[in-house]
Amino acid sequence: MSERFEGNFTQQEPISEDAIAAALAVLRSGRLHRYNTAPNEPGEVALLEQEFAAFTGAKYCLAVASGGYALGCALRALGVAPDEPVLTNAFTLAPVPGAIAALGARPVFVESTENLTIDLADLAAKAKKTGARVLMLSHMRGHLCDMDALMEIARAHDLRVIEDCAHTMGAEWASVPSGRHGVIGCYSTQTYKHINSGEGGLIVTDDAELAARMILLSGSYMMYPRHLAAPASEVFEALKYDTPNVSGRMDNLRAAILRPQLAALPEQVARWNVLYRAMEEGLTGAPGVALSERPQAEQYVGSSFQFRLPGCDGAQMLDFVARCGARGVELKWFGAAEPAGFTSRHDSWRYAQAQNMPKTDAVLATLLDLRLPLTFSAADVAQIARIIRDELTR
Repeated sequence: MSERFEGNFTQQEPISEDAIAAALAVLRSGRLHRYNTAPNEPGEVALLEQEFAAFTGAKYCLAVASGGYALGCALRALGVAPDEPVLTNAFTLAPVPGAIAALGARPVFVESTENLTIDLADLAAKAKKTGARVLMLSHMRGHLCDMDALMEIARAHDLRVIEDCAHTMGAEWASVPSGRHGVIGCYSTQTYKHINSGEGGLIVTDDAELAARMILLSGSYMMYPRHLAAPASEVFEALKYDTPNVSGRMDNLRAAILRPQLAALPEQVARWNVLYRAMEEGLTGAPGVALSERPQAEQYVGSSFQFRLPGCDGAQMLDFVARCGARGVELKWFGAAEPAGFTSRHDSWRYAQAQNMPKTDAVLATLLDLRLPLTFSAADVAQIARIIRDELTR
């Protein structure tokens, strides 16, 4: 009888006991709102911001309600206006173009490569053609492009780069943390990301004015002096009367859960990468499989795995996904005509103008994806790879 995988691709590890204890302390205090603190008490959110700024090497950090809110807040801080073109990857997840469209701005998609990163030649061409002043760069599924080359293009075209690091918290390019090349870095702490508060987000920048704008946008109610990873109070004075409150603060309960996880993140990254390398080893040389090349300068976080089956048509892809699913291996196909769950593609986002993306479409047509939660062992991953290889030969 064919073996079947019995693991759960969406089961995360439990919240640690120290994080639970910190959460209970917040609950017992009743002071969940970030600005509802006792005298001389910094509060869990302010401490998380200070610690995450130190983790990334940023001057300033703001904790917010979600990764999607972080993206929208960054765009607002940069003054993105209705109908303004904003460049972004054609291969990304819906919250990225959604943040652009929510401001009435126009997502302009940039092609993606077979290594699942933004196409730098197409980026340069579209920056020149559109005159866009903002690039929202998605490090989709944890793949970093050549950030040195990208920033050269950004400087040549006067592009301000927002990095969507929802899948790359803890990753680096040439020893520079993900999120620290552009003017703003945005992160997610949703359950399926690298630290887990159910929902949540973090924003970093070295620009004092942008940091002050984002703090005011998040709904600081003139309590910005209570932040620990923020600019001096005088930076806020010229902005506070003209910056709208678009409330999206993180609360002390979620911050309390996140702080111990952040301290443990380097160890967790190492564990994810063991799983990633086990999957890579298991599928290397498998018939019909194309794997992404990981550049030497990239220090990735392998919390998910992608591979392509070049030459397969839509019916074959659906059949392969179904056969693997019947054996307990949950694959997501990015080439499906209809969005399913978290998986969708650029032509599903009808709030954005339809755009011709032949290179990206060719990649997505045979692209498969699976999660590697830390509840899996290396033996689990080896079994998953065996099942995939077995189905490839049927």
